[in-house]
Amino acid sequence: MIISNAKVIFPGEIREGLSVVCEDGKIVDILPTVQLGENVATLDAGGLYLSPGFVDIHVHGGGGYGFMDGTPESIEKASRFHLAHGTTSIVPTTLTSPDEELYQVFDAFSQVRSSRPPFTLLGLHLEGPFLNPVKCGGQDPAYLSVPDLGRAREILSHSQDIIRWSIAPELDNALELGKMLSRRGIVASVAHTAASFAQVEAAMFSGYSMMTHFYSAMSACYKVGCFRVAGAVEAGYLLDGLSVEMIADGKHLPKEILRMVWKFKGADRVALCTDALAPAGMPEGTVFYNGRPPHGAQSVIHDGVGMLLDHSALAGSVATADHLVRVMVRQAGVPLYDAVEMMSLSPAKMVRAHSKGSIRIGKDADFVLFDDDIRVHSVITAGQILSL
Repeated sequence: MIISNAKVIFPGEIREGLSVVCEDGKIVDILPTVQLGENVATLDAGGLYLSPGFVDIHVHGGGGYGFMDGTPESIEKASRFHLAHGTTSIVPTTLTSPDEELYQVFDAFSQVRSSRPPFTLLGLHLEGPFLNPVKCGGQDPAYLSVPDLGRAREILSHSQDIIRWSIAPELDNALELGKMLSRRGIVASVAHTAASFAQVEAAMFSGYSMMTHFYSAMSACYKVGCFRVAGAVEAGYLLDGLSVEMIADGKHLPKEILRMVWKFKGADRVALCTDALAPAGMPEGTVFYNGRPPHGAQSVIHDGVGMLLDHSALAGSVATADHLVRVMVRQAGVPLYDAVEMMSLSPAKMVRAHSKGSIRIGKDADFVLFDDDIRVHSVITAGQILSL
């Protein structure tokens, strides 16, 4: 298939007058548009933007289905919901829970992955249980614990699909766990943390390479006695060895912070993530559990975001990838090509999905076609146009 008449989005630029040639699910050439033969399957993009498929590396569910449900149907349906919004590659993310529920998620994930779905399941992201209870947010504190290397090995023995684990690095044994994950090729990410700058820096030297939902459930500059101490947020800005992800739904962070993170870290070290919960796509006022009932905090969709019932804290987002790109462009004033990079190439690189995230010869032929309002018109995976 050849895609032509599109505004093609590359890192740092948008170009017109190109045709993208796909064969056997891969991008095989990018050429100036020429007259095509009758036997060539062509897609006239009609002047729409051609973006690489979006890559969401932190998402809990959507369309009424949560990954913690632990069923193949929930993983399939939630992933398809996000696929319709341009997410062609997804990393289902767990929540704190009994380990038996984790193992059910592992089994369901494996079943769906082996069925060759139209979306790519890059792997699993464990958020917890090794998080700081003072920064638990919407996570169920009953299942939080200090890192236990034996328990971590037991969890890892149940799945070969784990590619990322979010942990509070100031907890006992967290640095050793980071080293163990790094040796196994699993991304260790700083999360739900009250750590100081020094503790985050120590984590970076122990294998941690990311920060989970930057700012959210995370320490910033704070006082010890009369003096201020730099926290995790300051570490995220200053340590070049750490990439960050942020929930750019326009609710978790104000537009000024979204722009500031982009400006200081750069698009290549920032990933947008939805952190979407099961009720993403559901109407205002929907009440839900942030996890599998009865585990997880009971929450409600209010003002376009998930909140705890008492409105004391955010519980997670109900956003989609196209919405994040729109917020970054329309509210934060970021160039479209950078917003797209943060929703595709940057997250792909962070989880080492090297065949994803950009329109480049040799990469997977995953694309999104959208208009000036960043409304998705078509989604293409492995060179095949999907019916949404």
